[in-house]
Amino acid sequence: MEDKITMKFKDVDGNVVELEAVAKIYLEEQEYVILAPLEGDEEDAYVFRVDEGDNGVEYNMVEDDEEFKAVNKEYKNLLYNNDK
Repeated sequence: MEDKITMKFKDVDGNVVELEAVAKIYLEEQEYVILAPLEGDEEDAYVFRVDEGDNGVEYNMVEDDEEFKAVNKEYKNLLYNNDK
């Protein structure tokens, strides 16, 4: 059984939200993680770009539609290739 990786973030209202890492995706040299709520549907997942900041690793939500689509496409490719 795989260990679940969870991360905590604060939403815009300051509430702590706990998310589970569903997948790690690489597009060229850029790393992304897909995080889904612990309670709820995986379809409510968020895509974060993993960037190197001044204080270490930063997780930045992907808001650009084209970047989001590219990560989502790669995630679906991984899902379908793992089912074979």
